[in-house]
Amino acid sequence: MTKEKKIDWIITLLPLGIVAALSIVFFFLPEQSNEVLSSIRFVLGDTFGTYYLVIGLGVFLVSVFIAGSRYGDIVLGNQNEKPKYSFFAWGSMMFTAGLAADILFYSFSEWILYATDPHIAEMGSIQDWASVYPIFHWSLIPWGFYLVLAVAFGFMLHVRKRERQRYSESCRAILGKHTDGFLGRIIDLLAVFALLAGTATTFSLATPLMASVINELFHVELNRTLVVIVILIITCIIYTYSLLHGFKGISILAKACIYLFFGLLAFVLLFGGEARYIIETGFSALGRMLQNFFELATFTDPQRTTSFPQNWTIFYWAYWMVWCVAAPFFIGSISRGRTIRQTILGGYVFGVGSTLVSFIILGNYSLGKQMSGQADFLALYEKTGDLYEVIISIIKTLPCAPFVLLLLLITMIAFYATSFDSIALIGACYSYHRLGENETPHKFVKLLWCILLIFLPIALVFSESSMNNLQSVSIIAAFPIGTVIVLITISFLKDASAFLREQKKGNQQRH
Repeated sequence: MTKEKKIDWIITLLPLGIVAALSIVFFFLPEQSNEVLSSIRFVLGDTFGTYYLVIGLGVFLVSVFIAGSRYGDIVLGNQNEKPKYSFFAWGSMMFTAGLAADILFYSFSEWILYATDPHIAEMGSIQDWASVYPIFHWSLIPWGFYLVLAVAFGFMLHVRKRERQRYSESCRAILGKHTDGFLGRIIDLLAVFALLAGTATTFSLATPLMASVINELFHVELNRTLVVIVILIITCIIYTYSLLHGFKGISILAKACIYLFFGLLAFVLLFGGEARYIIETGFSALGRMLQNFFELATFTDPQRTTSFPQNWTIFYWAYWMVWCVAAPFFIGSISRGRTIRQTILGGYVFGVGSTLVSFIILGNYSLGKQMSGQADFLALYEKTGDLYEVIISIIKTLPCAPFVLLLLLITMIAFYATSFDSIALIGACYSYHRLGENETPHKFVKLLWCILLIFLPIALVFSESSMNNLQSVSIIAAFPIGTVIVLITISFLKDASAFLREQKKGNQQRH
């Protein structure tokens, strides 16, 4: 049977049709669509907010349990198989696929969003708390989502050798024959919509920063058309690269991205003049985050004095949930030959470690300038409300600012490349009824997914969606996906238990 005949046209074309319809609505009715998004987001985020928080904390605790239990000894592949990629190449691909260019957008500026929130004043000073929430929202729980699902998908692909590379297949131990029926189809459609929502949110947040950098460097007029051109050029370049080089290309690109990323961080730390402040504030923030971890993870603000968790923590857990469709599949597929314990602990070391370093260095650089009175980024943000302009002004306080802007632009493009490659690859795999472990999707199908993935971001850019509306897209898409994530986790534990029993029985028969 040819690959073309194995294509699942419902999974491929139905999302394409719905995304095209949504894009038209966002484009022609921006105000009305933003109002509808906000009202749905309010119901899900405000009324059912605890649902997101429970899943987030629960998945993180499950990841710790799996790593420390007998499940941790299971090799993702054959028992004596060695890892396909070195730890550095594996970690680079995992980090760059798991966090797109928005890590740079948020690293520079996230403390500003919290410093202007009344909840920080309730807790204490800006110095003590504005740098704590960024590392809380981007570290243990987010990577917990990724890693639990990565080992579930890796187990499904490399141990059970399943040929349906989909969300529904990882629920087979629980759903049984229903995996191949209506229920499995619904799970896969939800996963595809979540994938599109996550991509749309990321592109819509980070691409305007790239356009702002281009404007600053080359003095071209900054408008929505420029942002869309940036999206189209980058995706075309990335897609061509992906077609030519595949997984090997992603590995090379990911390593280059890591060198650029840490080069940028090293420059800011060593030459920004805030090294002591960055290290000391970062160390204190890390300690405060760990000391208050469970309090931060369970805070719901029942009286809505500031609605901080509804505005931020719940959005972030939803954001990570929708990214959980592509990133964990990719991490699981490149983790062949590693044990489940190595995958989880290595993921926490490389993924969380790199994320923390980014937020501590880039965030505390600008916070240091603010607290010492050398700059007033909070006043600029309150005056303009434009976070992209604030980030450009932060970078302009660095020595050799044009060089840093250029380095930032290249790094963001490299981040986009690896993230977009992995998303398009996983999305294309979804288009097939069955796809063997060593089979790859047809180039035409990958092209279709590349087109599909850029529709919604462009529509959101043209609808001039605010940060609030971009958050709404993720919160809405994540609501049903949260239940599927729980189902996958339970199914994995059941299937892994059965595998260990089979292994034990086989060893007894040999002896």
